[in-house]
Amino acid sequence: MTIEGAVIIEKGVTFAVIHVDPSVTRYTVRSTQTRRALMRFFPGMPIILMSLTSDGTPQYYGRKDIVDFLKAVRLNQIPWKEYHIV
Repeated sequence: MTIEGAVIIEKGVTFAVIHVDPSVTRYTVRSTQTRRALMRFFPGMPIILMSLTSDGTPQYYGRKDIVDFLKAVRLNQIPWKEYHIV
């Protein structure tokens, strides 16, 4: 499986941002399950899920302080790359 994401280090905190379908961030249970499943690929890092609304606005789910930081970052500033996970 291929996912789009980024590993970011900001103010000494390393975290992962993963682009997901809006259906994932729409439901708390599904968001929680997805974050747990991704933890083995990004060990020891907080996982932030990002989906786009119908008008292209990013919507984040995860640790509040990191989500607040990401709200001030433009999408093209995030170093996106493809991760191939098994």
